[in-house]
Amino acid sequence: MNVLIKSATIIDSKSVFHNQTVDILIEKGTISQIASTIKNTNNYKEIKLDNLHISQGWFDSSVSFGEPGYEERETIANGLKTAAFSGFTAVALNANSNPVIDSFADISLVKAKAQNHAVSLYPIGSLTKGALGENMAELFDMSQAGAVAFYDYQKPIENPNLMKIALQYASNFDGLIMSFPQESRISRSGVMNEHVSSTRLGLNGNPALAEELQIARDLFLLEYTGGKLHVPTISTAKSVELIRDAKKKKLDVTCSVAIHNLYFTDDALETFNTNFKVLPPIRTQSDVNALIEGIKDGTIDMVTSDHNPIDIEHKKIEFDHAKYGTIGLESAFGALQTLFTNKKTIALLTNGKERFGIEPSSISIGEKANISLFNPDETYTFKKTNITSTSKNTIFENAELKGQVYGVISNNKIILK
Repeated sequence: MNVLIKSATIIDSKSVFHNQTVDILIEKGTISQIASTIKNTNNYKEIKLDNLHISQGWFDSSVSFGEPGYEERETIANGLKTAAFSGFTAVALNANSNPVIDSFADISLVKAKAQNHAVSLYPIGSLTKGALGENMAELFDMSQAGAVAFYDYQKPIENPNLMKIALQYASNFDGLIMSFPQESRISRSGVMNEHVSSTRLGLNGNPALAEELQIARDLFLLEYTGGKLHVPTISTAKSVELIRDAKKKKLDVTCSVAIHNLYFTDDALETFNTNFKVLPPIRTQSDVNALIEGIKDGTIDMVTSDHNPIDIEHKKIEFDHAKYGTIGLESAFGALQTLFTNKKTIALLTNGKERFGIEPSSISIGEKANISLFNPDETYTFKKTNITSTSKNTIFENAELKGQVYGVISNNKIILK
Protein backbone atom coordinates (compact mmCIF):
# COMPACT_ATOMS: atom_id res chain seq x y z
CA MET A 1 0.00 0.00 0.00
CA ASN A 2 1.54 3.28 -1.22
CA VAL A 3 -0.11 6.67 -0.66
CA LEU A 4 0.78 10.33 -0.40
CA ILE A 5 -1.18 12.37 2.16
CA LYS A 6 -1.22 16.07 1.26
CA SER A 7 -1.40 19.02 3.67
CA ALA A 8 -2.28 17.19 6.88
CA THR A 9 -1.93 18.73 10.33
CA ILE A 10 -0.36 16.20 12.68
CA ILE A 11 -1.79 15.96 16.20
CA ASP A 12 0.60 13.61 17.98
CA SER A 13 2.57 14.69 21.03
CA LYS A 14 4.97 11.78 20.51
CA SER A 15 5.95 13.01 17.06
CA VAL A 16 8.53 15.70 16.28
CA PHE A 17 6.03 16.90 13.66
CA HIS A 18 3.31 17.62 16.26
CA ASN A 19 1.15 20.62 15.25
CA GLN A 20 2.83 20.90 11.82
CA THR A 21 0.99 20.82 8.49
CA VAL A 22 2.95 18.54 6.19
CA ASP A 23 2.84 15.92 3.46
CA ILE A 24 3.29 12.29 4.49
CA LEU A 25 4.54 9.58 2.14
CA ILE A 26 3.61 6.01 3.03
CA GLU A 27 5.28 3.17 1.12
CA LYS A 28 4.46 -0.49 1.70
CA GLY A 29 2.55 0.50 4.83
CA THR A 30 5.46 2.37 6.41
CA ILE A 31 5.94 6.13 6.73
CA SER A 32 8.97 6.84 4.53
CA GLN A 33 8.96 10.64 4.36
CA ILE A 34 7.41 13.64 6.14
CA ALA A 35 8.07 17.12 4.76
CA SER A 36 6.38 20.44 4.07
CA THR A 37 5.99 19.41 0.43
CA ILE A 38 6.57 16.02 -1.22
CA LYS A 39 6.42 15.55 -4.99
CA ASN A 40 4.46 12.54 -6.18
CA THR A 41 7.20 11.23 -8.47
CA ASN A 42 5.87 7.64 -8.38
CA ASN A 43 2.29 8.62 -9.17
CA TYR A 44 0.97 7.14 -5.91
CA LYS A 45 -2.63 7.53 -4.80
CA GLU A 46 -3.04 10.96 -3.17
CA ILE A 47 -5.27 11.87 -0.25
CA LYS A 48 -6.41 15.51 -0.22
CA LEU A 49 -9.23 16.36 2.17
CA ASP A 50 -10.70 19.55 3.63
CA ASN A 51 -9.03 20.70 6.85
CA LEU A 52 -7.30 17.33 7.12
CA HIS A 53 -5.86 16.43 10.51
CA ILE A 54 -4.25 13.13 11.43
CA SER A 55 -3.18 11.43 14.63
CA GLN A 56 -1.90 8.06 15.69
CA GLY A 57 -4.69 5.47 15.45
CA TRP A 58 -7.45 5.61 18.05
CA PHE A 59 -8.22 2.82 20.53
CA ASP A 60 -11.52 1.84 22.17
CA SER A 61 -11.23 -0.30 25.29
CA SER A 62 -14.83 -1.60 25.30
CA VAL A 63 -16.76 -2.66 22.20
CA SER A 64 -19.29 -5.43 21.63
CA PHE A 65 -20.10 -6.87 18.22
CA GLY A 66 -22.44 -9.82 18.87
CA GLU A 67 -20.65 -12.47 16.82
CA PRO A 68 -20.63 -15.34 17.54
CA GLY A 69 -24.26 -15.92 18.40
CA TYR A 70 -25.83 -12.48 17.93
CA GLU A 71 -24.91 -11.77 14.32
CA GLU A 72 -28.25 -10.03 13.81
CA ARG A 73 -26.91 -7.28 16.10
CA GLU A 74 -23.47 -7.01 14.55
CA THR A 75 -20.88 -9.18 12.84
CA ILE A 76 -17.19 -8.85 13.51
CA ALA A 77 -16.57 -7.84 9.88
CA ASN A 78 -19.15 -5.03 9.90
CA GLY A 79 -18.14 -3.99 13.39
CA LEU A 80 -14.53 -3.53 12.30
CA LYS A 81 -15.67 -1.58 9.22
CA THR A 82 -17.74 0.64 11.53
CA ALA A 83 -14.72 1.15 13.78
CA ALA A 84 -12.58 2.13 10.78
CA PHE A 85 -15.16 4.62 9.48
CA SER A 86 -15.26 6.02 13.04
CA GLY A 87 -11.49 6.58 13.16
CA PHE A 88 -10.45 3.61 15.33
CA THR A 89 -7.54 1.38 14.37
CA ALA A 90 -7.77 -0.87 17.44
CA VAL A 91 -10.64 -2.12 19.59
CA ALA A 92 -10.87 -4.39 22.62
CA LEU A 93 -13.76 -6.82 22.11
CA ASN A 94 -15.96 -7.76 25.06
CA ALA A 95 -16.78 -11.40 25.73
CA ASN A 96 -20.57 -10.99 25.73
CA SER A 97 -21.28 -13.24 22.75
CA ASN A 98 -23.15 -16.54 22.63
CA PRO A 99 -21.31 -18.64 23.61
CA VAL A 100 -19.34 -16.38 25.92
CA ILE A 101 -15.65 -16.03 25.01
CA ASP A 102 -14.09 -17.97 27.88
CA SER A 103 -11.50 -20.38 26.41
CA PHE A 104 -8.35 -20.59 24.27
CA ALA A 105 -10.46 -21.76 21.30
CA ASP A 106 -12.93 -18.89 21.65
CA ILE A 107 -10.15 -16.29 21.70
CA SER A 108 -8.53 -17.93 18.68
CA LEU A 109 -11.86 -17.92 16.80
CA VAL A 110 -12.56 -14.20 17.12
CA LYS A 111 -8.94 -13.34 16.31
CA ALA A 112 -9.15 -15.45 13.16
CA LYS A 113 -12.37 -13.71 12.11
CA ALA A 114 -10.66 -10.33 12.51
CA GLN A 115 -7.64 -11.11 10.33
CA ASN A 116 -6.91 -8.99 7.25
CA HIS A 117 -8.85 -5.96 8.49
CA ALA A 118 -7.56 -2.43 8.83
CA VAL A 119 -8.71 -2.39 12.45
CA SER A 120 -6.89 -4.65 14.92
CA LEU A 121 -9.14 -6.59 17.29
CA TYR A 122 -7.95 -7.43 20.80
CA PRO A 123 -10.26 -9.89 22.58
CA ILE A 124 -11.16 -9.62 26.26
CA GLY A 125 -11.76 -13.06 27.78
CA SER A 126 -14.55 -13.71 30.24
CA LEU A 127 -13.32 -13.68 33.83
CA THR A 128 -15.60 -16.55 34.84
CA LYS A 129 -16.85 -19.58 32.92
CA GLY A 130 -19.90 -18.63 30.93
CA ALA A 131 -19.79 -15.20 32.62
CA LEU A 132 -21.86 -16.79 35.39
CA GLY A 133 -19.73 -15.38 38.20
CA GLU A 134 -19.16 -18.77 39.81
CA ASN A 135 -15.91 -20.37 38.61
CA MET A 136 -12.84 -18.66 37.23
CA ALA A 137 -12.29 -19.22 33.50
CA GLU A 138 -9.05 -20.39 31.88
CA LEU A 139 -7.29 -17.06 32.22
CA PHE A 140 -3.73 -18.14 31.45
CA ASP A 141 -4.78 -20.22 28.44
CA MET A 142 -6.75 -17.28 27.06
CA SER A 143 -3.79 -14.96 27.59
CA GLN A 144 -1.65 -17.36 25.56
CA ALA A 145 -4.23 -17.16 22.75
CA GLY A 146 -4.15 -13.35 22.77
CA ALA A 147 -6.65 -12.14 25.40
CA VAL A 148 -5.63 -8.68 26.65
CA ALA A 149 -7.82 -8.62 29.79
CA PHE A 150 -10.51 -10.59 31.63
CA TYR A 151 -14.01 -9.27 32.26
CA ASP A 152 -17.59 -10.46 32.62
CA TYR A 153 -19.08 -7.63 30.60
CA GLN A 154 -21.48 -5.53 32.71
CA LYS A 155 -21.78 -8.36 35.25
CA PRO A 156 -20.41 -7.73 38.73
CA ILE A 157 -18.35 -10.40 40.49
CA GLU A 158 -20.40 -10.83 43.62
CA ASN A 159 -18.01 -13.25 45.37
CA PRO A 160 -15.12 -11.21 46.85
CA ASN A 161 -12.97 -14.32 47.26
CA LEU A 162 -13.29 -15.07 43.56
CA MET A 163 -12.15 -11.55 42.73
CA LYS A 164 -9.23 -11.87 45.19
CA ILE A 165 -8.09 -15.16 43.65
CA ALA A 166 -8.41 -13.76 40.11
CA LEU A 167 -6.23 -10.76 40.98
CA GLN A 168 -3.63 -13.00 42.60
CA TYR A 169 -3.63 -15.61 39.85
CA ALA A 170 -3.46 -13.13 36.95
CA SER A 171 -0.52 -11.33 38.53
CA ASN A 172 1.61 -14.41 37.74
CA PHE A 173 1.45 -13.55 34.03
CA ASP A 174 0.82 -9.79 34.30
CA GLY A 175 -2.86 -10.24 33.44
CA LEU A 176 -5.33 -7.38 33.67
CA ILE A 177 -8.51 -8.00 35.66
CA MET A 178 -11.60 -5.89 34.97
CA SER A 179 -14.49 -5.60 37.41
CA PHE A 180 -17.85 -4.07 36.56
CA PRO A 181 -18.64 -1.48 39.26
CA GLN A 182 -22.05 -2.49 40.52
CA GLU A 183 -23.23 -4.16 43.72
CA SER A 184 -26.24 -5.99 42.32
CA ARG A 185 -27.85 -6.49 45.72
CA ILE A 186 -28.07 -2.70 45.99
CA SER A 187 -28.90 -1.89 42.35
CA ARG A 188 -31.50 -4.70 42.20
CA SER A 189 -34.08 -3.91 39.50
CA GLY A 190 -33.06 -0.28 39.01
CA VAL A 191 -33.24 0.81 35.38
CA MET A 192 -32.06 4.42 35.69
CA ASN A 193 -30.20 6.64 38.13
CA GLU A 194 -31.89 6.82 41.53
CA HIS A 195 -32.68 10.50 41.85
CA VAL A 196 -35.51 13.00 41.61
CA SER A 197 -35.95 12.04 37.95
CA SER A 198 -36.55 8.35 38.70
CA THR A 199 -39.23 9.25 41.26
CA ARG A 200 -40.91 11.64 38.84
CA LEU A 201 -40.87 9.11 36.00
CA GLY A 202 -41.95 6.19 38.17
CA LEU A 203 -38.93 4.07 37.23
CA ASN A 204 -36.91 1.94 39.64
CA GLY A 205 -33.66 3.64 40.56
CA ASN A 206 -30.09 2.32 40.49
CA PRO A 207 -28.30 4.32 43.21
CA ALA A 208 -24.78 5.66 42.93
CA LEU A 209 -24.08 3.74 46.14
CA ALA A 210 -24.25 0.45 44.23
CA GLU A 211 -21.32 1.49 42.06
CA GLU A 212 -19.29 3.01 44.85
CA LEU A 213 -19.59 0.03 47.20
CA GLN A 214 -18.29 -2.32 44.53
CA ILE A 215 -15.38 -0.05 43.66
CA ALA A 216 -14.46 0.35 47.33
CA ARG A 217 -14.51 -3.43 47.80
CA ASP A 218 -12.39 -4.07 44.72
CA LEU A 219 -9.85 -1.45 45.74
CA PHE A 220 -9.48 -3.08 49.17
CA LEU A 221 -8.93 -6.42 47.42
CA LEU A 222 -6.41 -4.84 45.06
CA GLU A 223 -4.49 -3.34 47.96
CA TYR A 224 -4.37 -6.80 49.55
CA THR A 225 -3.38 -8.76 46.45
CA GLY A 226 -1.16 -6.29 44.61
CA GLY A 227 -2.61 -7.28 41.21
CA LYS A 228 -3.66 -5.18 38.19
CA LEU A 229 -7.21 -3.82 38.09
CA HIS A 230 -9.16 -1.86 35.50
CA VAL A 231 -12.55 -0.45 36.47
CA PRO A 232 -14.61 0.07 33.31
CA THR A 233 -17.23 2.78 32.80
CA ILE A 234 -17.45 4.58 36.12
CA SER A 235 -20.28 7.08 36.41
CA THR A 236 -20.38 8.84 39.78
CA ALA A 237 -18.52 11.64 41.55
CA LYS A 238 -17.67 9.40 44.51
CA SER A 239 -16.22 6.77 42.16
CA VAL A 240 -13.79 9.36 40.83
CA GLU A 241 -12.81 10.26 44.38
CA LEU A 242 -12.27 6.61 45.37
CA ILE A 243 -10.01 5.93 42.39
CA ARG A 244 -8.15 9.20 42.87
CA ASP A 245 -7.35 8.17 46.45
CA ALA A 246 -6.30 4.67 45.33
CA LYS A 247 -3.86 6.13 42.84
CA LYS A 248 -2.37 8.29 45.56
CA LYS A 249 -1.70 5.01 47.40
CA LYS A 250 0.15 3.80 44.27
CA LEU A 251 -2.31 0.96 43.65
CA ASP A 252 -2.13 -0.47 40.13
CA VAL A 253 -5.59 0.66 39.05
CA THR A 254 -6.96 2.37 35.96
CA CYS A 255 -10.49 3.28 34.95
CA SER A 256 -12.56 4.42 32.01
CA VAL A 257 -15.76 6.35 31.45
CA ALA A 258 -18.34 5.89 28.69
CA ILE A 259 -18.65 8.93 26.47
CA HIS A 260 -22.43 9.12 26.90
CA ASN A 261 -21.95 9.42 30.68
CA LEU A 262 -20.02 12.63 29.99
CA TYR A 263 -22.54 14.05 27.55
CA PHE A 264 -26.00 13.35 29.03
CA THR A 265 -27.74 13.59 32.41
CA ASP A 266 -30.70 11.60 33.72
CA ASP A 267 -33.05 14.41 32.68
CA ALA A 268 -32.75 13.00 29.14
CA LEU A 269 -34.98 10.04 30.11
CA GLU A 270 -38.10 12.21 30.22
CA THR A 271 -39.26 10.76 26.89
CA PHE A 272 -38.70 7.12 27.98
CA ASN A 273 -36.45 6.61 24.95
CA THR A 274 -34.95 3.16 25.51
CA ASN A 275 -31.72 4.14 23.74
CA PHE A 276 -31.00 6.03 26.97
CA LYS A 277 -31.22 2.80 28.95
CA VAL A 278 -27.53 2.14 29.52
CA LEU A 279 -25.43 0.54 32.23
CA PRO A 280 -24.15 2.21 34.30
CA PRO A 281 -27.03 4.68 34.00
CA ILE A 282 -26.49 8.28 33.02
CA ARG A 283 -26.52 10.30 36.22
CA THR A 284 -26.69 13.90 37.47
CA GLN A 285 -24.95 17.06 36.31
CA SER A 286 -22.76 17.04 39.43
CA ASP A 287 -21.60 13.52 38.50
CA VAL A 288 -20.88 14.65 34.95
CA ASN A 289 -18.87 17.59 36.26
CA ALA A 290 -16.83 15.30 38.53
CA LEU A 291 -16.18 12.86 35.68
CA ILE A 292 -14.92 15.66 33.43
CA GLU A 293 -12.71 16.94 36.23
CA GLY A 294 -11.42 13.39 36.70
CA ILE A 295 -10.46 13.29 33.05
CA LYS A 296 -8.70 16.64 33.26
CA ASP A 297 -6.63 15.71 36.33
CA GLY A 298 -5.74 12.22 35.05
CA THR A 299 -7.79 10.18 37.53
CA ILE A 300 -9.80 8.75 34.63
CA ASP A 301 -7.35 7.11 32.25
CA MET A 302 -9.42 6.61 29.11
CA VAL A 303 -12.82 7.06 27.52
CA THR A 304 -14.77 4.42 25.66
CA SER A 305 -17.76 4.43 23.35
CA ASP A 306 -18.94 1.28 25.21
CA HIS A 307 -20.36 0.35 21.81
CA ASN A 308 -23.09 -2.25 22.35
CA PRO A 309 -25.40 -3.05 19.41
CA ILE A 310 -28.87 -4.23 20.45
CA ASP A 311 -31.46 -5.43 17.92
CA ILE A 312 -34.70 -3.47 17.58
CA GLU A 313 -36.79 -6.26 19.16
CA HIS A 314 -35.00 -5.67 22.45
CA LYS A 315 -35.07 -1.88 22.30
CA LYS A 316 -38.45 -0.88 20.87
CA ILE A 317 -40.37 -2.11 23.92
CA GLU A 318 -41.32 -0.82 27.38
CA PHE A 319 -38.43 0.89 29.16
CA ASP A 320 -38.42 -1.58 32.05
CA HIS A 321 -38.02 -4.55 29.70
CA ALA A 322 -35.59 -3.08 27.15
CA LYS A 323 -31.98 -4.30 27.15
CA TYR A 324 -29.18 -2.02 28.26
CA GLY A 325 -26.84 -0.57 25.68
CA THR A 326 -26.14 1.96 22.97
CA ILE A 327 -23.90 1.98 19.96
CA GLY A 328 -21.26 4.66 20.15
CA LEU A 329 -18.33 4.21 17.76
CA GLU A 330 -19.75 6.52 15.07
CA SER A 331 -20.51 9.34 17.50
CA ALA A 332 -17.47 9.05 19.80
CA PHE A 333 -15.23 11.64 18.16
CA GLY A 334 -17.99 14.19 17.55
CA ALA A 335 -19.28 13.94 21.11
CA LEU A 336 -15.84 14.36 22.68
CA GLN A 337 -15.10 17.33 20.43
CA THR A 338 -18.08 19.16 21.92
CA LEU A 339 -16.67 18.67 25.42
CA PHE A 340 -12.90 19.06 25.05
CA THR A 341 -10.26 20.71 22.90
CA ASN A 342 -9.13 18.78 19.85
CA LYS A 343 -5.78 17.94 21.42
CA LYS A 344 -7.46 16.59 24.55
CA THR A 345 -9.95 14.60 22.48
CA ILE A 346 -7.12 12.95 20.56
CA ALA A 347 -5.23 12.21 23.78
CA LEU A 348 -8.34 10.52 25.18
CA LEU A 349 -8.87 8.47 22.03
CA THR A 350 -5.27 7.26 21.96
CA ASN A 351 -4.88 6.55 25.70
CA GLY A 352 -5.12 3.05 27.13
CA LYS A 353 -3.19 1.03 24.57
CA GLU A 354 -0.28 0.21 26.84
CA ARG A 355 -2.60 -0.74 29.70
CA PHE A 356 -4.07 -3.40 27.42
CA GLY A 357 -0.66 -4.56 26.19
CA ILE A 358 -0.98 -2.89 22.80
CA GLU A 359 2.12 -1.42 21.18
CA PRO A 360 1.81 2.39 20.98
CA SER A 361 2.64 4.17 17.73
CA SER A 362 3.57 7.62 16.54
CA ILE A 363 3.56 9.51 13.26
CA SER A 364 7.28 9.33 12.59
CA ILE A 365 9.53 8.33 9.72
CA GLY A 366 10.16 4.59 9.76
CA GLU A 367 7.02 3.79 11.75
CA LYS A 368 4.24 1.56 10.42
CA ALA A 369 1.35 3.75 9.35
CA ASN A 370 -1.32 3.60 12.05
CA ILE A 371 -3.28 6.77 11.43
CA SER A 372 -6.72 8.27 12.01
CA LEU A 373 -7.85 10.99 9.58
CA PHE A 374 -10.39 13.65 10.56
CA ASN A 375 -11.70 17.20 10.30
CA PRO A 376 -11.96 18.60 13.86
CA ASP A 377 -14.16 21.58 13.09
CA GLU A 378 -17.23 20.54 11.09
CA THR A 379 -20.47 20.65 13.13
CA TYR A 380 -23.51 18.54 12.33
CA THR A 381 -26.59 16.85 13.77
CA PHE A 382 -26.04 13.13 14.28
CA LYS A 383 -28.67 11.14 12.38
CA LYS A 384 -29.30 7.47 11.64
CA THR A 385 -27.79 8.10 8.23
CA ASN A 386 -24.45 8.52 10.04
CA ILE A 387 -24.67 4.95 11.36
CA THR A 388 -22.73 2.08 9.81
CA SER A 389 -23.61 -0.42 12.53
CA THR A 390 -26.22 -3.06 11.80
CA SER A 391 -28.13 -2.08 14.94
CA LYS A 392 -29.29 1.54 15.17
CA ASN A 393 -29.71 1.92 18.95
CA THR A 394 -27.87 5.21 19.34
CA ILE A 395 -28.21 7.45 22.36
CA PHE A 396 -26.79 10.31 20.25
CA GLU A 397 -29.56 10.57 17.63
CA ASN A 398 -30.28 14.27 16.95
CA ALA A 399 -27.37 15.38 19.15
CA GLU A 400 -25.31 18.33 17.94
CA LEU A 401 -21.75 17.04 17.41
CA LYS A 402 -18.51 18.55 16.19
CA GLY A 403 -15.87 16.96 14.00
CA GLN A 404 -16.05 14.49 11.14
CA VAL A 405 -13.97 11.35 10.69
CA TYR A 406 -12.58 10.56 7.24
CA GLY A 407 -11.24 7.08 8.02
CA VAL A 408 -8.01 5.26 8.86
CA ILE A 409 -4.76 3.99 7.40
CA SER A 410 -3.64 0.91 9.26
CA ASN A 411 -2.41 -2.66 8.78
CA ASN A 412 -1.28 -1.71 5.26
CA LYS A 413 -4.85 -0.75 4.30
CA ILE A 414 -6.71 2.47 3.54
CA ILE A 415 -10.33 2.80 4.69
CA LEU A 416 -12.03 6.09 3.81
CA LYS A 417 -15.72 6.98 3.89
